[in-house]
Amino acid sequence: MSTKLEEKEYRFDALKWLVAVALVVGGAVAFTYFDEQYALILRVVAVVAVIALAAFVAVNTAKGAAFWALLKASQVEIRKVVWPTRQEVTQTTLIVVAVVLVAALILWGLDTLIGWLASLVIA
Repeated sequence: MSTKLEEKEYRFDALKWLVAVALVVGGAVAFTYFDEQYALILRVVAVVAVIALAAFVAVNTAKGAAFWALLKASQVEIRKVVWPTRQEVTQTTLIVVAVVLVAALILWGLDTLIGWLASLVIA
């Protein structure tokens, strides 16, 4: 007995993308059209709801589902990262600042020296 994995079939992807884009554009147009009729908070809530609906429609496409899977995998990978401690961040920052200051002093000194030599040649 062979087990066959069924892939989800995505139909009408182009139409779904068109609907998603139309929702976002329509939400933006409605936001500006109803500028004087409704309060800002109501318009913002409406636009957020329309964008959420557009995202739902977009996720139901093949590329949208792949993007959603990528976001989930990224979240799993972020949990695996070993973040530096506060002390490590502070020490690294101080080292970078010190190196930048030393490099700035060296460049300033070279610039001054080259400028002095150029003034000797010109004068």
